Amino acid sequence: MPLDSKRIPGPRESFPVTNFISTEKDNPDLVNDDGTRHDGRKPNDIRPIFLRCGIISNAKGSAYIETKDTKVTCAVYGPRQVVRREDFKLTGTLTCDFKFATFSCQKRQQHMQSSNEKDLSLIVLQAMEPAVCLEKYPRAQIDIFITVLQNGGSALSAAITCASAALAAAGIEMYDVVVGCSTRQIGNTCLVDPAYDEEYNSKTGGKNNGSLCLGLMPSLNQVSAFIECGELETEILMQSIHSCVDGCMRIYPVVRQCLTKSIKSLQKHQDGT
Repeated sequence: MPLDSKRIPGPRESFPVTNFISTEKDNPDLVNDDGTRHDGRKPNDIRPIFLRCGIISNAKGSAYIETKDTKVTCAVYGPRQVVRREDFKLTGTLTCDFKFATFSCQKRQQHMQSSNEKDLSLIVLQAMEPAVCLEKYPRAQIDIFITVLQNGGSALSAAITCASAALAAAGIEMYDVVVGCSTRQIGNTCLVDPAYDEEYNSKTGGKNNGSLCLGLMPSLNQVSAFIECGELETEILMQSIHSCVDGCMRIYPVVRQCLTKSIKSLQKHQDGT
């Protein structure tokens, strides 16, 4: 047979790369004996945050957030007029599309949106709706597109913060920005801003084992989103909520500084200086 020069010769059988990864550290203990986590943080520490607006040129507003191994982008389009009469509303409409990039997780994601991604889209949408002045945009629709480039843990809370910054950068009138923060509860220990191995660890069990994600409007001191998974007692749940609120208040200055820099940069560009 003639040699097919358009294909790379390879073995007849192939195996997933995960088969060759060492499993000695699978499901490790989340907290060391000295009370620190595996990345050196204390239980209530958050990862360093990088946030920047205006990264997508053809979008009305956009933002990029990076918290160590978690990287998320968001693009906002609109408001655009809804022509169809059956879609008429006295207030505007928000839509959200949440998607993991195919290479973002340890397990390759599909190109089509999964049911989990649809649920996350709904959560982000519910977090944004109380913060946006939708009555200012009758017969209009605002579209939010979120892409997780790398899931290093707490992707949902990062997406909430990124979407809020993108909406503000797009000039959408808002009551307040929304800041997201997550916690992972193991017994009496609460880990703020969990990394991937902490968020998806399945070794721990029993009572008070779960995770929490919260969206907070800091200036109004109101919660716009709240999702809890697992089994938590009431007192432990309240402690996790307080830890999330405290984490949001520490992230809020980063969002405020990013938006201030974005506005100053836009003014300089308009002035031609």
